[in-house]
Amino acid sequence: MKKFTVVIAGGGSTYTPGIVMMLLDNADRFPLKKLTLYDNDMERQKVLGEALNITLKEQAPEIEYSYTTDPATAFADADFCFAHIRVGKYEMREKDEKIPLKHGVVGQETCGPGGIAYGMRSITGMIELIDFMESYAPNCWMLNYSNPAAIVAEACRVLRPKSKVLNICDMPVGTLRRMSQIIGKTPKDLEVRYFGLNHFGWWTSVKDKNGYEYLPQILDYVAKNGYLTQIEVDTQHMDQSWQETHKKAKDLLAVDPRFLPNTYLKYYFYPDYVVNHSDISYTRTNEVIDGREKEVFSTARRIIEKGTADGSEFSIGSHATFIVDLARAIAFNTHERMVMIVENNGAIANFDHHAMVEVSCIVGTDGPEPLTQGIIPEFERALMYQQVTVEKLVVQAYIEGSYQKLWQALTLSKTVPSAKVAKAVLDDLIEVNKGYWPELK
Repeated sequence: MKKFTVVIAGGGSTYTPGIVMMLLDNADRFPLKKLTLYDNDMERQKVLGEALNITLKEQAPEIEYSYTTDPATAFADADFCFAHIRVGKYEMREKDEKIPLKHGVVGQETCGPGGIAYGMRSITGMIELIDFMESYAPNCWMLNYSNPAAIVAEACRVLRPKSKVLNICDMPVGTLRRMSQIIGKTPKDLEVRYFGLNHFGWWTSVKDKNGYEYLPQILDYVAKNGYLTQIEVDTQHMDQSWQETHKKAKDLLAVDPRFLPNTYLKYYFYPDYVVNHSDISYTRTNEVIDGREKEVFSTARRIIEKGTADGSEFSIGSHATFIVDLARAIAFNTHERMVMIVENNGAIANFDHHAMVEVSCIVGTDGPEPLTQGIIPEFERALMYQQVTVEKLVVQAYIEGSYQKLWQALTLSKTVPSAKVAKAVLDDLIEVNKGYWPELK
């Protein structure tokens, strides 16, 4: 079996060690020849990079490993780039969450004004990464799961339409894991049909390989319990704030009991609830800094101090096996069935052909082929059209440097109550994002 060269862009991310461990755990399915971490923040990356160097020497010495801030070195001979960058790091994420809350608006990383602010920063970083890849590894595929995925995907569609970039999100995978627990199956036992936008969609079918439909059983469970399950081992999104989000799914389902909702819909259906249950002094960013950030970096420093990973291993990012599934689908033409973000092109019959939608796809050597979803109901179509227009306006505002279009994007978001509030939030976000956003006029 061929061995692959992989670069992980965002090498200083707290998710990187889990992804590396996941790759090692899947070495029989996706063997590595060379692994490189790439980040523009060497100080942050070095801690994880050194700890992983020790880990790989002990567990997989045959893999050629390095970490660097030089894109030419990072991308040399790469077959795949796994991209999960965070432009502005936690410092800016905290502003994305707290500035909207100051105005009584949802403060969230990917939804509403915070997601728009993050998107405006992420476009620059993603386009730079794509250009590096195409310069130094023209045959490389980029598997992008950087947030906010919807805005990033739209920017890629407009600015780099011919690039070999696949946009995917772990949220449908994580929720499917919970669905499988509800019915006593594993995610690999199930095939789903799903339509929507990233962080904004619905499952319409959950079948096993024999064609048995579990949707009614899961709908009944979620109507009573949300996506909360009794099995919490080896499951992502475990913090208290996420548990509340999983529980809230029962209220999302009540809005349309036909389909299983993506949990992120709570920010659009119940923004008042979200704001009232938010603590502006301690948002999700603070929770992550005090949780995953400390845990991962303390583990890394322990490994470096001891000179061995024995007894201080990084956890396997088992939720991220979808990345290996996607890479294998491209490399070995496995025709894996996956939920991905793709240009609609008729997959949803009564929706904008050029919208970047999230639907079930069959993935092979040429990339994803969307499964036809047919005509979707008016309620979901209207919600999606409003939200996809927000995303398109953000990308247009970025390209044109248009204050007007970004104000329109914020005004159109279901999370923002009025144009007046949208303008106040926008002006505050512009101030703190100087140096990250294009100048708006």
